Amino acid sequence: MTIRLYDTATREVRDFVPLHEGRAGLYVCGLTVQSEPHVGHVRSAVNFDVLQRWLRHRGYEVTFIRNITDIDDKILAKSAEQGRPWYNLAYAMKIELDKAYAALNVAPPTYEPAATGHIPEMIVLIERLIDRGHAYPAEDGSGDVYFDVRSWPSYGELTHQGVDDMEPAADADPRGKRDPRDFALWKGRKDSEPETASWPSPWGRGRPGWHIECSAMAGKYLGEAFDIHGGGVDLRFPHHENEQAQSRAAGAHFASYWMHNAWITTAGEKMSKSLGNTLSIPSVLQRVSGAELRFYMVAAHYRSHVEFSFEALDEAAAGYQRIVSFLDRAGVSTGSTGSTGSGGALPDAFAAAMDDDLGTPAAVAVLYDTVREGNRQLAAGEDVAATAGAVCAMLDVLGVHPADPTWAGAGASGAEERLTAAVDALVAGLLEERTQARADKDWARADAIRDRIKAAGIEVTDTPDGPTWSVS
Repeated sequence: MTIRLYDTATREVRDFVPLHEGRAGLYVCGLTVQSEPHVGHVRSAVNFDVLQRWLRHRGYEVTFIRNITDIDDKILAKSAEQGRPWYNLAYAMKIELDKAYAALNVAPPTYEPAATGHIPEMIVLIERLIDRGHAYPAEDGSGDVYFDVRSWPSYGELTHQGVDDMEPAADADPRGKRDPRDFALWKGRKDSEPETASWPSPWGRGRPGWHIECSAMAGKYLGEAFDIHGGGVDLRFPHHENEQAQSRAAGAHFASYWMHNAWITTAGEKMSKSLGNTLSIPSVLQRVSGAELRFYMVAAHYRSHVEFSFEALDEAAAGYQRIVSFLDRAGVSTGSTGSTGSGGALPDAFAAAMDDDLGTPAAVAVLYDTVREGNRQLAAGEDVAATAGAVCAMLDVLGVHPADPTWAGAGASGAEERLTAAVDALVAGLLEERTQARADKDWARADAIRDRIKAAGIEVTDTPDGPTWSVS
């Protein structure tokens, strides 16, 4: 079957026809490293990780570029609030972001360019737009350079808007603009900003606008025409609209397909720092494992909004553990060592679901059905090897195979922690009964309880502060 993907620009599911047979170029807007990543932040990375895994499974050679925005207004404001250099804040948050990606088995992209490393390419692109009559330096001496939206008749085509129907951003700086909807390509340095947050340019010292960064980096690593541009649905306008306009105005075809993942919401609102309804990755991973959190994310379609709740997360974690339990009973290694190669064949229904715009809900349904069949085979004493192999193959595609080396060294999973807590509570109860029996001088009962605990592989040690236990 042909892979079919929903293209935001055309608002339809289209056959994926790459520019070069057997190859796929993918650019995804990464994060602005201003603060610790939360569950909403990493959804995009997980979704597009599934996309690249499926493209590779279907035989494509994938070049996957995911950028980092390491200079912008928010980074400067937050670093000033914290009394630290802006580049130190960006670097520290990039480290936290890498940890979050690793914890969720998000494979590294082919390359991850940072905005501050591509200033020369941005300046060249801005000069090209000025030469073509689509950009202009502000006449107020600010050093700003703007894209002239009215010079590009197709402006608004990605989001199906007309220029006159658009409202300028509420926080947009109107100085030096011909039209309030014109957007900044270059921002002249202000006296309030640190010298280190500026670079020399033909228009004076300054820094790039947000939108020009991705156009320059996508062009450098994927060329003037590439296959897929992805990102969160909140980036469609103005970020992706402006990217496409400036790139095409400069003479580049840019992206053939646009893909956008939906939000994770809390109380119906987008999860964001500004709303104060964030859930950091480390805090969530105290409750569930990275594999369980990733399974929760991939079980929902990438274009569906997800209303986050711990109840739904726990339900997904329990479902994932039923899958792991089946593999354990089938004699498949699920330890965090070695490769995940299973040799199993993907069920046709799973492949059809994934080919249909990454239909992970239907794919996960096939996974559950296959596990149920495997459990039936185990109960009937039938050969379960092919079924277990198929389960492993599906887990590999989704990036949640329990034997994936990524999970090695990740510490106890949420399920393991819950199991430890449950065992601790049960043993503590038995030890309380034993202590009472000893107080009652009922030595036979006390010894019987100790023997019962020991038979479970648990060693009890009496200390002056009371009994303690460990796994023998």
